[in-house]
Amino acid sequence: MRDFFRFMFSPIIAILDFVTKYFKTIVFLTIMYFIVFDANDSTMNNMQTANLQKIELSGPIMDSTKVLEQVNQAKEDNNIKGVLFVVNSPGGAVAPSVEIAYAIKELKELKPVVAYASGVMASGSYYASIWANKIIANPGSMVGSIGVIFQGANVEELMQKIGVKTQTVKIGKYKEAGTPTRAWENFEKAELEKVIDDTYDMFITDVSSARKLKKANHKEFADAHIFTARQAKAVKLVDEVATLSFAQDELIKISKVSTPIWKKQDKFDKFIDKVINQAVTNFSIRFMDGLKAY
Repeated sequence: MRDFFRFMFSPIIAILDFVTKYFKTIVFLTIMYFIVFDANDSTMNNMQTANLQKIELSGPIMDSTKVLEQVNQAKEDNNIKGVLFVVNSPGGAVAPSVEIAYAIKELKELKPVVAYASGVMASGSYYASIWANKIIANPGSMVGSIGVIFQGANVEELMQKIGVKTQTVKIGKYKEAGTPTRAWENFEKAELEKVIDDTYDMFITDVSSARKLKKANHKEFADAHIFTARQAKAVKLVDEVATLSFAQDELIKISKVSTPIWKKQDKFDKFIDKVINQAVTNFSIRFMDGLKAY
């Protein structure tokens, strides 16, 4: 039992472990940033005004806040004439993916947007990109997986082994749909399928509209197919298969910018993003090691 609870709480322990281990380093580097780099960056920013902006969408999409902030900044900054939306994400939750997609759609009404698949542009991250003026994919990228999934574990046998039982008080026939404590009833599966079907219909409707495809042919370009960049172009999910420099040049061309000046990401924000990504990576490794050990 003690080993079980140690395993269950290992994610929290891993995060606290990381913070404790690297806290002094983070504080020291933060201070050094403000002392050494901040003054130089302020001087450089005063010398030139950016007219192009890069927005990155990387990793699983669980929250849209940061990307939406950058999109809104680009919308409100009249000096920014075009946006390069660089994507390397396997997708994620439906709601934040849709939020980003429609934010990009609104941005495109004001200034051109080129979406670039730098590694993976799949599921929710493809949804987020569909309204860009152009979608360009790295030759080695993977695109597509236009589908919807709902998964849940069945830990009933594990609970029986360790002597744990659930107690439930509920109102509503479908309130336990998706529960992990037992196998799902047929009516619960049907309820979940109803949600999945409608979400998928919304997905392919928007993709068809944005990419000018026939919705009736969704089994060709959707149905959770995974495509290479060339295959994605063949089914018209992307416009070009090319490199990042090509995508940048394409944005410069359609933005009609004579002297391109890219907006630089704040170094402190970049540093914090790196720390967070490292923490997530370490957490994942520790969690998977614990899972294997268990």
